[in-house]
Amino acid sequence: MKRIHFSAMCLGCTFLGMASLATIVGLWTVQLLPTTESHVEPWKEYRLPDTLFPHYYNITLWPRLQPDDHGLYVFTGNSSVVFKCLRETDIIIIHCNKLNLTSEDGYLAKLSAFSTSEVPSVKKTWIEEMTQYLVLQLNGKLKAGELYVLYTEFVGELADDLAGLYRSEYDEDGEKKIVATSQMHPTHARKTFPCFDEPAMKAVFHITLIHDRGTVALSNGMEIENVDTIVDGQPVTVTTFEPTKIMSSYLLALVVSDYTNVTSADGTLIRIWARKKAIEDGHGDYALNITGPILKFFENYYNVPYPLSKSDQIALPDFYFGAMENWGLVMYRESNLLYDPTVSSNANKERTATIIAHELAHMWFGNLVTLKWWNEVWLNEGFASYVSYLGADFAEPSWNVKDLIILKDVHRVFAVDALASSHPLSSKEEDIIKPEQIIEQFDTVSYSKGASVLRMLSDFLTEPVFVQGLNTYLTMFADQNTVGEDLWDHLQTAVNKTGTVLPLSVKVIMDRWVLQMGFPVVTVNTTTGQVSQMHFLLDPESSLQRTSPFNYEWIVPINWMKSKMVQSRFWLLERTAVYNDMKTTGSEWVLLNLNITGYYRVNYDIGNWERLLNQLAENHKVISVINRAQIVDDAFNLARAKIIPVTLALKTTTYLSEEREYMPWQSALNNLDYFYLMFTQTEVYRLLQSYTKKQVTPLFDYFKTITEDWSDVPSGHTDQYNQVNAIRFACSTGVDECQNLTSSWYKQWMDQPNHNPIHPNLRSTVYCSAIATGGAEEWDFGWTMFKNAAIEADKLMSSLACAKNQTLLKRYLGYTLDPSMIRKQDATSVIVYIASNPDGQKLAWEFVRNKWEYMFTEYGVGSFNFASLISGITKTFSTEAELEQLLKFKSDNSEIGFGSATAALEQAIEKTKANIKWVAENQEDITDWLVAQSA
Repeated sequence: MKRIHFSAMCLGCTFLGMASLATIVGLWTVQLLPTTESHVEPWKEYRLPDTLFPHYYNITLWPRLQPDDHGLYVFTGNSSVVFKCLRETDIIIIHCNKLNLTSEDGYLAKLSAFSTSEVPSVKKTWIEEMTQYLVLQLNGKLKAGELYVLYTEFVGELADDLAGLYRSEYDEDGEKKIVATSQMHPTHARKTFPCFDEPAMKAVFHITLIHDRGTVALSNGMEIENVDTIVDGQPVTVTTFEPTKIMSSYLLALVVSDYTNVTSADGTLIRIWARKKAIEDGHGDYALNITGPILKFFENYYNVPYPLSKSDQIALPDFYFGAMENWGLVMYRESNLLYDPTVSSNANKERTATIIAHELAHMWFGNLVTLKWWNEVWLNEGFASYVSYLGADFAEPSWNVKDLIILKDVHRVFAVDALASSHPLSSKEEDIIKPEQIIEQFDTVSYSKGASVLRMLSDFLTEPVFVQGLNTYLTMFADQNTVGEDLWDHLQTAVNKTGTVLPLSVKVIMDRWVLQMGFPVVTVNTTTGQVSQMHFLLDPESSLQRTSPFNYEWIVPINWMKSKMVQSRFWLLERTAVYNDMKTTGSEWVLLNLNITGYYRVNYDIGNWERLLNQLAENHKVISVINRAQIVDDAFNLARAKIIPVTLALKTTTYLSEEREYMPWQSALNNLDYFYLMFTQTEVYRLLQSYTKKQVTPLFDYFKTITEDWSDVPSGHTDQYNQVNAIRFACSTGVDECQNLTSSWYKQWMDQPNHNPIHPNLRSTVYCSAIATGGAEEWDFGWTMFKNAAIEADKLMSSLACAKNQTLLKRYLGYTLDPSMIRKQDATSVIVYIASNPDGQKLAWEFVRNKWEYMFTEYGVGSFNFASLISGITKTFSTEAELEQLLKFKSDNSEIGFGSATAALEQAIEKTKANIKWVAENQEDITDWLVAQSA
């Protein structure tokens, strides 16, 4: 491979003078660094030693968008990092992974002094593969306080593995196009250039990209110069970018493509980048229209100006995460950023708004101020998840999207955090050191529990106090790294300044929620007034139970009401207390956790449960929509934990024939889905279908009426969601009118492929229903449409898994290992979709067992979300035979390993054991209750 010779230009143009450098050194030297003991072989440790700290990088990269003579796509590059020696050392350790370093005088790197200081010669260099280091042993020692320069040249593969600097492909007008793009998060910057790849090792990045003429280069900073020249005989453009702000390596972003953009410049320059056709068709307009308002919202919310000169957002054909908050150049999967009103549903539009808000929230919380280490991922991701609802609500106030956090985060994570194999939000720093341990931190607990707990914190502090603490936190720690306690300290200062009354300090309260896993169920006895708490577990007899530093007691903020609309708040500070106000008389009922602001479940004495159910039957609107959803969800999960009878949970659904609101219906359907999963092969399934059909038919008829026989859509955002529920469950439970309707719509589309008569909101449901009741012709048509789709591809991809034909499902499974058929980023989703189909579950499980070694070791580290794959495949497991298969799968693959799915596998085993017990204990009662309902 030919080397590139831009080293003189790169080193010369961005070496700062000592005076200007000294201004910044003050910031760099106070960073929070890991403290490491001296070790005979420090390169065997997964954490960098505390001897060196980077100041800035000069990086030149040249990604090749055409294959070389061997058919490989590569990139070449060089990097100079200026670093300071903090403690005397004769060893330089810097991250480097999967790069072919070019020899410099017989060594893998060249060391020089930044000024006139002497520099020791290099004794030996090597790559330590296990810990992903480039190691330099020196003949002398680096001096504390001195600056040095480490220069490397390298070649890397521009692979399609979705990690580091990688290759994405798409077809446009029959021509294959290549995009060079990046995913450095969390530990892939080292795959692109040698670097100090830890979040506390913040530095300034000076980036130069060499690229084919006619293509566009993007990075975190604004492009400041484009020069057409000849390099190694090839006509290229050299683009240099303004230096980044001081930032972590995982936030670096690089793109070379032939994309174009739409632009807005109301204060901050905003650009939405995508394929030319998508931009020409206006698919970037919605993102452009809401980005400005969302940025302004966060500027006001944090009371800190947006810290960069521009805000680029780009839609990529292949991307591992849904999006990534790279500073100044946010990357998205196409379906998450682009919006086409002719094919995109209101759910697509909401997803675009909330994901943009999530990523832009990180520009301050995560990028400007960064957590010291990955053991506190939850604070970064949980915070962005929480405030994404606030940002989206500001952009689209008519949606009332803030309430949907209950379904999408609170209830979602309750299901995981009620397992004995859950984990605390924060881990010990020393327990999270390997790349696979780091990626495991990005799970439902971190995102959704984090969001739920921070929402609770904001509620009991009040929003003004919460944002006041945020402002001083972001202002004090700008450009630095922090630990979670720093935020608690600033919130406490805001509490003290405003005179807010708390029973204990913010830290003491929050430690209970952050440092121990799980959550409480608060039980009220309305006869005695006793209120108590205990750790809520779906399987309280699980052998996986762990000790807690707080003995599974929480400091619980409780807001509540009586049926006479008396509302109040108090704190439950111990395991049991008596509140006489909780006592009721006659038909009075008590309801706790109003609007579900607290992260806990609620149980009542049977008398109060019955009075709540009576209220739902008589006039359900007396109870708020959110709390109607809560009553259903709490009851079903309390029944799963054997705290209340399962028939009591089922009774919460009897009023649904009168319910028209989305949240209670969605809560009920989510919980009934567990029954469907557990009883797929039993008589209970038929009885459940009959009961659900009876309950959902009035909802189906209601939407048929208000939409004038399906010719219109409801005006309300969540009403549109509930219309989808009505059709989906009416069709899946066998309402003939529904199945005939969806089949006829799909047939009309098949007859005129260029004219789709189905409203975008309904397409996923209609496609699934028509493919399920159809055959090979319907499936093949759906596949053809999927291959030609962009924004709508997700809808078709999930619907193709609805087929009942085993041959079709086997074919579809096979496509997941062929990136020309199913993109690597989508392989996990397709397998899980098929596993969710009763006709495909066993096929998917057999496929994963047979292909695990290949998927895990050969197909690409960035291709499969192994944790989602395991949890999705096993969610129906409820028999001894399935448990045996799961344990054998664990045993058979113990040497290969499970990587980021390790915890998910343990949770799957625990869930399966709990499911087996639950089915055995409840099947008879459920059968009897459903039979009685059909009488």
